[in-house]
Amino acid sequence: MMQRPGQPARGGPMGGGPMGGMVGGPVAKARDFKGTMGKLIAYLGNYKLAIVIVFIFAIFSTMSNIVGPKILGQATTKLFEGVMAQLSGKGSIDFNYIGQIILITLGLYLISALFSYVQGWIMADVSTNIAYRFRRDISEKMNRMPLDYFDTTTHGEVLSRITNDVDTVNQTLSQSLTQIITSLVTVIGVLVMMFSISWVMTLVALVMIPLSMGFVGLIVSQSQKYFKQQQDYLGHVNGHVEEMYSGHIVMKAFNGEEESIQKFDLSNNTLFESAWKSQFLSGLMMPVMTFIGNLGYVAVAILGGYLAIRNVITIGDIQAFIQYVRSFTQPIAQLANISNVLQQTAAAAERVFEFLDEAEEVPENEKSVELENSVGRVEFKDVHFGYSADKTIINDFSAVAEPGQKIAIVGPTGAGKTTIVKLLMRFYDVNDGAILVDGHDIREFSRFDLRKQFGMVLQDTWLYNGTIMENIRYGRPDATDAEVIAAAQAAHVDHFVHTLPDGYNMVLNEETSNISQGQMQLLTIARAVLADPKILILDEATSSVDTRTEILIQRAMDNLMKNRTSFVIAHRLSTIRDADLILVMKDGDIVEQGNHEELLAQGGFYAELHNSQFELAL
Repeated sequence: MMQRPGQPARGGPMGGGPMGGMVGGPVAKARDFKGTMGKLIAYLGNYKLAIVIVFIFAIFSTMSNIVGPKILGQATTKLFEGVMAQLSGKGSIDFNYIGQIILITLGLYLISALFSYVQGWIMADVSTNIAYRFRRDISEKMNRMPLDYFDTTTHGEVLSRITNDVDTVNQTLSQSLTQIITSLVTVIGVLVMMFSISWVMTLVALVMIPLSMGFVGLIVSQSQKYFKQQQDYLGHVNGHVEEMYSGHIVMKAFNGEEESIQKFDLSNNTLFESAWKSQFLSGLMMPVMTFIGNLGYVAVAILGGYLAIRNVITIGDIQAFIQYVRSFTQPIAQLANISNVLQQTAAAAERVFEFLDEAEEVPENEKSVELENSVGRVEFKDVHFGYSADKTIINDFSAVAEPGQKIAIVGPTGAGKTTIVKLLMRFYDVNDGAILVDGHDIREFSRFDLRKQFGMVLQDTWLYNGTIMENIRYGRPDATDAEVIAAAQAAHVDHFVHTLPDGYNMVLNEETSNISQGQMQLLTIARAVLADPKILILDEATSSVDTRTEILIQRAMDNLMKNRTSFVIAHRLSTIRDADLILVMKDGDIVEQGNHEELLAQGGFYAELHNSQFELAL
């Protein structure tokens, strides 16, 4: 399968978010809300100055908006008084005064808009930086994590954290922080202005708040379970799509479309139902609060008219008060929305932090060994290993590979052949015993230095979306073009490259469908030749190619193995007759070892395997 290095899967945000005063969005409740938010605040520590500036600008922007209606109310009062004076013939409308009020109000609103723009720009920069750091930290973390994590976690789940969850934190963080401060300042400031106009009308307006909050609390309590379900099944859907897309050829070959669709529909229907219910219940918040708010407007209008008739307040004060009532209910709705958004942010951030807190590989040895002149001697000393503590699959494994020898590892499926390779490369550490390279325990090396000693050519070829030259150079990034071509010639790649359009500059597509399976294998051999390692790990991969290509691959492998210690995972015993040492594995143990003739003479398990393959060939 082909992948593009460093290319994340395409994914989108989970949807929802604080858009103005809208209430709703998919919320997954975090198991540890306080702990997660504490980690997120610590993550924001590098942006303290920027966040303080954002808060100051948000306060000034909000205060400018709050003062506006009160000043504008003076213009309304002056206009009303002027009209009444004209009707009675005792005066006229003071347009100069009204014009000054309008200009002052317009100036305040412009200042508010400017401050709002600046704080939005700064917060967008902070949130995108947070998203960048999250993705960078996740990417680095992936390279430090043991393989067993990825053996037990679907690719879709991992990709969901680096796409959906990070996008959620980015989108909500860019708006929620400023909304919190602006909403709080608006609520407090508007409340002060309302009391300054009429404490009686303010109390009437405030009666509506607990009523609306009661309805909101009832709706939120019903919707939380659907928010959590939506978050979980989004990951299931992503995982299934990624899995089916990566193996779509095999899926189609076995007519698995219907089963795949059924499985997808099951998860997608659950996602749809939970998303629909959560969105519907969240969508009820605004209509309910709007209805209750309108009841408040009616009460304020009636009471304000009564007070105006009695000359307790002016017409301009009523106009300003009604504006304040609207300004008061909007931030209340926003705060209710932010509570949902913060739960969503916390749930997404918690999944990211859980990943970042996962156990990493065993730390490197502080005094790691560096071999200046490696000879390639490998020794297994009483090795025991199991992927889980309660199941050991490699038992008391001992063997020696002398420099330059060809060591074949044979045995039935599940015998432990691939596990030996993983232990050699230190993808996993042995439970007991030791593996020595040139007399040093491989745990004494840094993983980087250890893996420099090895070259791998596996049955599952891995090439990426780049030119043929770049794919070969992956074995040694600092190699010159001449060295790459020399490696290609040694691996019998050069002859077919010249038949391709653009030659070494031909770009392999994402599925590697523009070259054959055999050509792919030859490219991976050329890559290993270029790396020039002292120790080789080879997985025979000639079963799916034609006879001529098989001969080329075998010759290329023979060239590659010259003067190198080679471990060959053998599937067809006819290909390893010339091996210096054959390790015969069964149920995790080396049951026999020797060369081809010696093992046949013993008439044991190897002879049984050889004879069965010979009979099948006939």
